[in-house]
Amino acid sequence: MDTLALGDLAPDPGWRRPVLLDRDLLVLTTGGHGSAELDFRALPCRPGTLLRVRAGQVLRCGGAHLDATVVHWDPEALRGLDVDPDAVPAWLQLAGEDEDAVINEVTQLAVDCQRHRGVAAARGLLRHQLAVLLLRLALLPAGGRPPPRADAATFHRLCREIERGYQDTRRVEDYAARLGCSVRTLTRACLAVTGRSAKQMVDERVALQASRLLAATDEPIARIGRRLGFSEPTNFGRFFTREVGMSPGAFRAARELPPPGPVVRPRPPADAAGHDGGVQISAHGE
Repeated sequence: MDTLALGDLAPDPGWRRPVLLDRDLLVLTTGGHGSAELDFRALPCRPGTLLRVRAGQVLRCGGAHLDATVVHWDPEALRGLDVDPDAVPAWLQLAGEDEDAVINEVTQLAVDCQRHRGVAAARGLLRHQLAVLLLRLALLPAGGRPPPRADAATFHRLCREIERGYQDTRRVEDYAARLGCSVRTLTRACLAVTGRSAKQMVDERVALQASRLLAATDEPIARIGRRLGFSEPTNFGRFFTREVGMSPGAFRAARELPPPGPVVRPRPPADAAGHDGGVQISAHGE
């Protein structure tokens, strides 16, 4: 078990650039007002705001004066439990009884984690507390009209397949073959759920990963392109410029600027990846 402040997620106190996270997080704002960038999307934060952050995403909280409770878990925490952490939206503004219930559960989870640190017998308690918290958050009412069930199921199958294969292929035909359906079926499902085509979904996922690596690491641009399936740096540069609106080098330079000001970000793909998680919890923030 571990505890850390929100600021401890960043290598420098000013959050000079985004942090590429290697764990799943829930961040519950308990005090202050500001904003956080999650995958280059600015999200307003005030007491009662909850962020669901997935491993592999980039987070930046520079310039935000926030107190928060951070819950994080390892890949074994939810194994065998009937709970889907990806059913929790990336951003929620809690209020009323929902806020009270979530605060109580997060607070108790923090207390029990500290009280039972290193006690093997308490692992089951913490796992089930995390599962209850995630289930409560997933059951909160969501706005908007849901897409048809068949389209939603196809869309989520495609998202999982994109997560497995986006570094190897950007051809929708390849994903259709793997899923045993037609390109038209995939495109119809994506349009129903997101308003974007299947090809856009694939390209946006590749552009998002490129953006994460450009913003949060010092890895050479050509190597990032090769990791994402581009044999030639010029092809990667053209692709990234088309998707994001600026060259990879310009994007990296823009992310080095202080947090306040316009946010330069790629179009966000729909949430796709899912990760299981033994419970780790962090209490407090900056």
